[in-house]
Amino acid sequence: MSLVNFTTREITCKIVYYGPGRSGKTTNLQYIYGRVPDDRRGRMVSLATRTDRTLFFDFLPLELGSISGFTTRFQLYTVPGQVYYNATRKLVLQGADGVVFVADSQARQLDENIESLQNLQANLLEQGVDVREVPLVFQWNKQDLPRDLVLAPNELDEALNFRSAPTFPADALRGSGVFETLKAVSELVLGKLSQEAPA
Repeated sequence: MSLVNFTTREITCKIVYYGPGRSGKTTNLQYIYGRVPDDRRGRMVSLATRTDRTLFFDFLPLELGSISGFTTRFQLYTVPGQVYYNATRKLVLQGADGVVFVADSQARQLDENIESLQNLQANLLEQGVDVREVPLVFQWNKQDLPRDLVLAPNELDEALNFRSAPTFPADALRGSGVFETLKAVSELVLGKLSQEAPA
């Protein structure tokens, strides 16, 4: 649920990067953070557990324009990858305006991707949110690895993309597909907000 600040005339939208452990969620955020100008981003906060961490920062993407005269600010979050941090996942997911599902393209990680996607659906449902209503984008990360180790984007699409949501092959370490993914989910979130905004 986006936050509206009438004093600063800003709408803050929350985008959550979801997916299995080590799929590239943190790498995405670090790549974005390193390329957003200092004056348009907040501090990156890391909430660390013993084996995983949740990252967060917000930024002002000036190129996305405004809604009803309000500028838009985005808060980007990652969830812990491990299933046993599900309570943290639920907390981070609460109030999300959009979700980027970061899948690990390695063939041996397919079961973890499926389990994580089912976990996302269950956690949204528990919050009374229909997964089909949430702006969702898939990122097929690690597509830079040797072909014999990874599933092709169309194979990942068939296995995971039940909604025909936008998908982006990526190499989050080097940045390929990172900003394309962010732009797509941001546009979906803003499109939904524009539909819901009073005329």
